[in-house]
Amino acid sequence: MTPPIEISIIARENIKPSSPTPNHLKTFKLSVLDQMVPPIYIPILLFYPTSDHQRVQQLKKSLSETLTRFYPFAGTIKDNAFIECNDDGACFIEARVSCLLSHILNEPDHQVLKQFLPINFESSEAGKGCVLLVQANYFKGGGIAVGLCLSHKIADAATLSTFIRSWAASASGADQRVVNPLFDSVPMAPPKDISVDPPSVEMKVYKSVTKRFVFHGSKIAALKAKVANNFVENPTRVEALAALIWKCARKASRVTLGFSSRPSAFYQNVNIRNKIVPPVPNGSVGNFVGSFIARSEEGAETDLRGLIAELRKGIEQFTSKAKRVPLSEDISVISEPQMAAIGLLSRDDMDFYLCTSWCRFELYEAADFGWGKPMWVSTAVPTCNNMVILVDAEGGDGIECWIRLNEDEMKVFECDQELLSYAAFNPSVWKTG
Repeated sequence: MTPPIEISIIARENIKPSSPTPNHLKTFKLSVLDQMVPPIYIPILLFYPTSDHQRVQQLKKSLSETLTRFYPFAGTIKDNAFIECNDDGACFIEARVSCLLSHILNEPDHQVLKQFLPINFESSEAGKGCVLLVQANYFKGGGIAVGLCLSHKIADAATLSTFIRSWAASASGADQRVVNPLFDSVPMAPPKDISVDPPSVEMKVYKSVTKRFVFHGSKIAALKAKVANNFVENPTRVEALAALIWKCARKASRVTLGFSSRPSAFYQNVNIRNKIVPPVPNGSVGNFVGSFIARSEEGAETDLRGLIAELRKGIEQFTSKAKRVPLSEDISVISEPQMAAIGLLSRDDMDFYLCTSWCRFELYEAADFGWGKPMWVSTAVPTCNNMVILVDAEGGDGIECWIRLNEDEMKVFECDQELLSYAAFNPSVWKTG
């Protein structure tokens, strides 16, 4: 059990761009894809075993330089329509932590981890306040955690990775790795007349808990071999894990509710940069995210192969539709699954799971600020029930899964023997030697 900790704020300042934003760039329009996302922050935590706290000054300097390239990140969002690029800057907080870094990483606790972020990442400020906030946490005896929150109104996880890569390259003096962002989302998906934030979804409140499971590369390889079939001959890592998690979560729901059969659906986010026409580069800033919904009706086949077939069918149907018409002409491939999800979230007669994958964004490689690669990269899970977030483990072969379920279902889920034959429950991140 992680001991009680105290986090004391010792400094707070705004980091402004190193060069003022030109007048012709003072208004940055949001694309319709940006307008459609909820006003929350995307959170990320980067842990380093270093005692070199002086380099934080270089982090500030390089952040200032990076904000000149990513100038909308230093502005203020207005009316869910545009960013006023006023060079107010990013909020940078420094904090002192009362415990050792090893105490946090030996048994990571989701509630504790959220304290290292600079703001409640579900705050509505993401839609009207500071676009970017950073918190450097200094641990007793050495070690630093950099917590970062970037408004979802201008960024998805791929954009977050691009920003971190560029900032870290500048901080470490690796100028050849500095990324110049592309602000090309508005021509691809012109904004609509949406003067207020989209309405929030009314969801039932459950006593929920978030747990972490780690799937090592060898276990994922074994799972992929098991679920491969004539329809999905070479499943991806994410497909294989999504099918397993879906199966075990729906089993936990049925056991808890006392049902022998119950319909369910699995909502999967998709990076659409290489799936739309025309495709856009990885460095394109904005919310290039689509989604699909895989379904399993009451009484339908529930084994892993059946579920992975539904997942593969979902992504293939999404990709086929995305390539038919440019987003500038028709955004229904994005909007229709979102509207369907809103309807499914309010239903009591089925289980609905939401999954986001941060895999293949190379966050460990991106986040070398001069201390070396982070010891651990993590995130935080929204309070939405039945939420799944997948993040690459260090080394790139394994995957960490954060999942949020109601308390009763989690008690069943975390003891599922099929799940535990592939997953390690919340193993230590701390390394010695």
